[in-house]
Amino acid sequence: MALVKWDPWREIEDVFDRYNRAVGLPRSGSREVMTAGDWSPRVDIVENDNEFVIKAEIPEVKKEDVKVSVDNGVLTLKGERKQEKEEKGKKFHRVERYFGSFTRSFTLPENVDESKVKASFKDGMLSLQIPKTEKAKPKTIEVKID
Repeated sequence: MALVKWDPWREIEDVFDRYNRAVGLPRSGSREVMTAGDWSPRVDIVENDNEFVIKAEIPEVKKEDVKVSVDNGVLTLKGERKQEKEEKGKKFHRVERYFGSFTRSFTLPENVDESKVKASFKDGMLSLQIPKTEKAKPKTIEVKID
């Protein structure tokens, strides 16, 4: 198990982020947000020895309505979930899901190969595979003491 240094400021940011999501405000002051959308899909980011994997939950969004781009080390997900049209004979008692456009942006680390990003979309889950580049191995130089 890896030890993680506790950062009280990060905890405070998390509280504000949860509040902003609850009231529907976009996250401001963050490097991740480039433009505000109407809602933000939830993502998981996982790292292994060979790659980073980002999974974004975007149910009821068509593959054609999603765009993934990489520009200057920033990965951006854009798309839109369209709201159901009101039909005669239907009464909506509660609508809690967000509709409209979304944008999520992530600054990529320097050790990834931006040109080899792969994306797949299945059952409302967008999966991105971002391969790592070969790291320069540290060299040990022996210095003789006279």
